[in-house]
Amino acid sequence: MNETLGKQIIEQQLLTVAKAVEDKIDEEIAALDRLDLDDIEALRERRLQQIKKMAEKRSQWVSLGHGEYSEISEKDFFAAVKASDRVVCHFYRDNWPCKVMDKHLSILAKQHIESRFIKVHAEKSPFLTEKLRIVVLPTLALVKNAKVEDYVVSGAKISSSGDWMITELCEFSRVRALQVGFDDLGGTDGFSTEELEERLAKSQVIVLDGEGPSHPSKFSKTKRSIRQAETVDSSDSD
Repeated sequence: MNETLGKQIIEQQLLTVAKAVEDKIDEEIAALDRLDLDDIEALRERRLQQIKKMAEKRSQWVSLGHGEYSEISEKDFFAAVKASDRVVCHFYRDNWPCKVMDKHLSILAKQHIESRFIKVHAEKSPFLTEKLRIVVLPTLALVKNAKVEDYVVSGAKISSSGDWMITELCEFSRVRALQVGFDDLGGTDGFSTEELEERLAKSQVIVLDGEGPSHPSKFSKTKRSIRQAETVDSSDSD
């Protein structure tokens, strides 16, 4: 009896949703029927302006290095994150986990021209790694509007002095060793490009197809950690 009642409730809910969708479509069709030639011409002109604006924006993105995955120096980092609204920065060293990350980021850079994808050699950038609190490699710093909003982290611990370290039970030991793993991506280097893409979209540092001001991300925003929302400022380097 309860099962039958449950099915009836679900069917009624589905009918209600279907009716709402149908009503919405009917409203849009009716609105199109009411358009005259001037309205259609106005819509056409608006669409042309949108296309033109997007073309200009894409051209600007390309001039800033969007569309490719490139390495920059420590001194160029601050200018890069201030020039682009969205930046994915890979802090790396020459090891297998970082090469795995390189492969995926090279693909995503071409697919998401709205964001800039860069890499910085951590060992050659002691000031930057300390300022952004980069303590494991590989680490992706996800920057929006010149602020580090989130991190994707995993790899080998490093100390504030730049020495490579491995950690066990929150105690550091001074060894140049790697702790391989991808904690934010399922704990394995076998994660797919799509899985990394979803992780970046979750932090809203890339835009998935169909998203935008009228299409919010399908991923809920994660709780901000104590390391998030740090303003990127080069003044401390002087």
